[in-house]
Amino acid sequence: MADFLSTLNRNPLTGPLVRALGLPNPVTLARADGGYVATPFAGKRILVQAAAHSYAETALLQALRNGGGEPLAAPTEAKLDIVAFDASGCATPDDARALYEAFHAAARKIAVNGRVLIVAALCDAAADPLALATARGVEGFARSLGKELGRKGITVNLAYVARDAVDRLEGVVRFFCGVQTTYVSGQAVTVRSTATAPAALPLNAAMAGKVALVTGSARGIGLAVAERLLQEGAQVVCLDVPAMEQELQQTCARIGALPLALDIAGADAPARLADYFRERFGGLDILIHNAGITRDRTIANMSEQQWDQVLAVNFRAISEIDRVLLQDGTVRDGGRVVCLSSISGIAGNFGQTNYAYTKAALTAYVAAQAGRVGGRGICINAVAPGFIETAMTAKMPFMMREMGRRLNSVQQGGQPRDAAELITFLATPAAYGITGNTIRVCGQGLIGA
Repeated sequence: MADFLSTLNRNPLTGPLVRALGLPNPVTLARADGGYVATPFAGKRILVQAAAHSYAETALLQALRNGGGEPLAAPTEAKLDIVAFDASGCATPDDARALYEAFHAAARKIAVNGRVLIVAALCDAAADPLALATARGVEGFARSLGKELGRKGITVNLAYVARDAVDRLEGVVRFFCGVQTTYVSGQAVTVRSTATAPAALPLNAAMAGKVALVTGSARGIGLAVAERLLQEGAQVVCLDVPAMEQELQQTCARIGALPLALDIAGADAPARLADYFRERFGGLDILIHNAGITRDRTIANMSEQQWDQVLAVNFRAISEIDRVLLQDGTVRDGGRVVCLSSISGIAGNFGQTNYAYTKAALTAYVAAQAGRVGGRGICINAVAPGFIETAMTAKMPFMMREMGRRLNSVQQGGQPRDAAELITFLATPAAYGITGNTIRVCGQGLIGA
């Protein structure tokens, strides 16, 4: 639904009053409506800088050039579309002065809807406690910078990169410096060499020949994910509960996906899924665990059934499906698994002890699974959406909905497409350096870590 404040601000009669009252005036966020392109950085004004002794600058430069960009030789007075900074050489508080010097000069020059990507040394690989603390300090810097610049639609993200994983930065750069990251800001991802590298790294039509399953995809975020995967050439199967079968059939006919009506919490669901994908496609490449339910009550008023239902769908079903599909090889080598967590699992939420339990559990689940499946080239991650404009949020009371929209750095709600962009990136071969991560898509929500 329409953003109330955006509508008022754009009305010539009400706009001056809204601005006089000091109410937010959300910027129009840049979004893509198509699939990945080969040269997303062509024509962009790009600045790349590095602290002394950093090790990722060359990889950053190469990734930006491969994307059609040509970084500037020196800072300029013109507005900047992309700023990349390699802080991997920062090992002492004195080294961190390089961050101040770079962004003190650049912050005012970043254009509306600009992109900032900072690289830091992987904390657990730091040589000593001081180096570890210095690297972690970069995260605090990046999150704060995102909150300073967010009102202009500028996103700021951080990649902790292991020395032996700098060659895995290209996909990271393309996403976090691209238009697709419009509602992903203030995030810190870890890039490692955990998963075996894929044989090929297609950067557009990235999922041609891949088979994908998206659960809970008759509407909302799940539907947006299905549509986005289709744009990248995947064969998509949309799953939802039998009660939604008619809507599911209509949706799939419209977008060109295959419908599958199934209750994922059913005891036979894992076996039925394994049989379906093996018999029809010979296996599965992309598994998106989007399906989930809420049964909100305070813990004192929550029934056993409400507790059990949420855990059965949001956690147990996912673990059981993965246990079968990963162990029996239905998910092929080089596969991708993405679980939908939530800001509720990070920050908690009143009346959602059951829901928050499941969503917090998924963050630990993907972290633990990453090392187990990395040898087969499989990456598993979680995505935690914040306030996304869906049919569910449209039913919220007006004031609660407005609070949800404004309590983030960009001062507005996200779109299902925004969550789909992050999920799609994590499902691509180019995301092979990212596994075991939980990444928020929340406009850098002000609540939570």
